[in-house]
Amino acid sequence: MSESTKMTQTQKRILLIGLVPLFMSLLSVSSINVVLPSIAADIDASTSALQWVLTGYALSFGVVLVAAGRAGDVFGRGQLFAIGVGLFGLSSLVAGIAPDPLTLNISRVTMGLGSGFLNPQVVGLLQQYFQGPPRGRAFGLMGTTVGLSVAIGPVLGGALIALFGSDLGWRATFLVNVPFAIASLILARAWLPAGAWRPAVDQDAKNSDGGKDLDPVGVILLGVGVLLILLPFVESSLGWFIWLSLPIGIGMIWVWTRWERRYAHLGRPPMVDLDLFRIRSFSNGSIIIALYFLGVTSVWVLVAMYMQQGLGHTALAAGMIGLPAALCSAVSADVSGRFVFQIGRRLVVWGIALCFVGLVATIAVVALLSQGIGSEWWLLLTLAFIGTAQGMVISPNQTLTLQEVPLRYAGSSGGVLQTGQRIGTSMGLAIMTALAFSITAVSNWHWGMMGAFVAIAVIVILAGIVGLIEVRRGGPRRA
Repeated sequence: MSESTKMTQTQKRILLIGLVPLFMSLLSVSSINVVLPSIAADIDASTSALQWVLTGYALSFGVVLVAAGRAGDVFGRGQLFAIGVGLFGLSSLVAGIAPDPLTLNISRVTMGLGSGFLNPQVVGLLQQYFQGPPRGRAFGLMGTTVGLSVAIGPVLGGALIALFGSDLGWRATFLVNVPFAIASLILARAWLPAGAWRPAVDQDAKNSDGGKDLDPVGVILLGVGVLLILLPFVESSLGWFIWLSLPIGIGMIWVWTRWERRYAHLGRPPMVDLDLFRIRSFSNGSIIIALYFLGVTSVWVLVAMYMQQGLGHTALAAGMIGLPAALCSAVSADVSGRFVFQIGRRLVVWGIALCFVGLVATIAVVALLSQGIGSEWWLLLTLAFIGTAQGMVISPNQTLTLQEVPLRYAGSSGGVLQTGQRIGTSMGLAIMTALAFSITAVSNWHWGMMGAFVAIAVIVILAGIVGLIEVRRGGPRRA
């Protein structure tokens, strides 16, 4: 067997090892909404406890991404991947047998930590072991994994409830993660190359005593800053005072940037080399994806609310209407990954344009429905445009954004990119749902839906403008 053939086999194994737990971690996000009523009935969970089932995972996931990515760069991505998968699997087991809401919420927080540990390692491993067109295809398959998890999650949750009943069905949605986590740990130990278990950085990550330097002050400052920024968007029900954490969190991020500059000036390796943001492809790509997630991720929540609260459909129908879009996203992500290096950032701009078309078409359908014309099932087609666009934007943008990042910062840069996505998602969900509810309160769900989608379209246009700037800038180059 030739060396190139061996590498191809190694790459396939890395994809299998990385994408399966990634799929399960994202499945835990998309399936949870379907099983919340069963959780409330079985363990007598209050509304606030159910809210923490959702937000506890999101908060812990977002807070640790950058630090976990840097730890993988310094200690070896294999170690951090195994820790993340192990923590995720163990927490899933505890969640599946949780006797009360407190145990369930604690396990959901630790599940989020496990997911936050493993996600940047998958990005780092793809950066480390795939170059050129194969890297584009690898990130395309990663996008396919994301699309399938979104599509299958609600359907799987509903199927498990139907198969095992309300009491056991919601527990099965957590317990199903356990055998996959065990298999992933075994295969990671057997198949991951030796280089995956070694540091991606050497002397530049060591302190004066020769030990590994993780920049602990930087870790704390960034983690607390991200937590304070996310908190009001995921826990707005706590009252107006919770919004005071937002400016404090922004100030904490500013302090973190000053600390990182000072740390680097002293000759120590910072958690995030801020010079990464001088790489135009990285900085522009980060802005594009943060804006995209700020707008588009709330589409699926709004559609689900519109179908159930506005049109009176069941939760299953609300979940099914987004299924073709998610499948289109999975297919387009794979196809886009094969051509991303030939087409470049233009592919991302085309995807943003297609997303805008889908948003406008959806607004038109809702406007017709408000006049008693047409069928809500026309949304299957308009949302498919948005789903297809998603596959053309997320994975290709990630591939191009990380293209010029030094390998020693692959994990932390991937964490930065995903943190921007998490912040954008949390802000977008809070803003767009609040906008929809405020319009609905004085009118109806048709107008609430249209108002929120117009706001999303404006944000998508801003993302497209940044994309056009990057296209005009030309090929990859440093600022």
